[in-house]
Amino acid sequence: MEWRIKYIFNFTEEITWKSGYAQFGFHDYKGNFYVLQHGNHWFGQFTKNNEFLWTAGSTNPKLSNKHIHFDLKNPRYISKSPIDESLIVSSGGNNKIFKLFPEEDKVDVFIDTEKFGLKDIGNCVFDKEGNIWINEITGYRIWQFDPEGQKKVTLGNGKTGFQSEPTKFEDVQFNWIYDIRLGPDGNLYILDSRNYAVRMIDFEEEVVNLIVGTGEPGYSGEGGLAKKAKLGSDPNEQFDGPWAISLDEEGNIFIGDTHNHVVRMVEKKKKKYIISTIAGNPDYVPSKRNSVNETNPFKLNLPKICSMDYYNNELFIPEWDGDLIVLEKIE
Repeated sequence: MEWRIKYIFNFTEEITWKSGYAQFGFHDYKGNFYVLQHGNHWFGQFTKNNEFLWTAGSTNPKLSNKHIHFDLKNPRYISKSPIDESLIVSSGGNNKIFKLFPEEDKVDVFIDTEKFGLKDIGNCVFDKEGNIWINEITGYRIWQFDPEGQKKVTLGNGKTGFQSEPTKFEDVQFNWIYDIRLGPDGNLYILDSRNYAVRMIDFEEEVVNLIVGTGEPGYSGEGGLAKKAKLGSDPNEQFDGPWAISLDEEGNIFIGDTHNHVVRMVEKKKKKYIISTIAGNPDYVPSKRNSVNETNPFKLNLPKICSMDYYNNELFIPEWDGDLIVLEKIE
């Protein structure tokens, strides 16, 4: 499978919204696109006409005639309910999950995660049954809540650990969980970042399986089994390990291998996962912006990949300094 560059956007600190997309953008399962401004405490739905249908949060960016005000701090992820069409957003700055009905201008605290002992929450992801999954980044745990916001399952004991073999829910351990995403198979995929690994929660078997990584950092495994590959590390960074994953409709996994400065694809072939680099190169230049005329994915300069999203044959790769690269799948 090959990829080509479709667009490169260079954003300034005063992001010009009408020139395209922005960092921390996510599509829901219906194809609606949302922009999250983590540091400015708001998010909104962005239309195909490069306009905001609405915005929401504690800051009003005045980019739409409709703004829903609530105590949002450092939004990290949104997910659309398969049951009632609501949106949930994780508010990392105050450890709350909010539920929104934008058409009704309605918003409520759905889960006050501090009451359950969670800290440093990351994503909030609906599964196909309408349950909500939340990862604690530095708490090393994954939580499941039912559609009403009541706790169901906790994976991890709050202590760091790593297992390479299939591990029962009650025994599993993690180390700094940066990202979680629902796969097309209905299972949950976990970026177990300081274990330099991707793991999968198998709901049917009630085990956690290792998909990518050996538990040790590095840059290896190209063209081989993903379980034997190594992902990048930088102990001098606050967030060591890879920062982002996403999945396509076939169950292929994309990893923002942040400290190797590349995007890696884990292609699902029958019961095997094969890893390869599809963009970027280790010989990066700090703070160098990418030319909008660049055509070679392997010449992309990716000092710090901060999040990713996949939708409809396109992979969206935000780079920390303000570039957004959109790769397109070549059939």
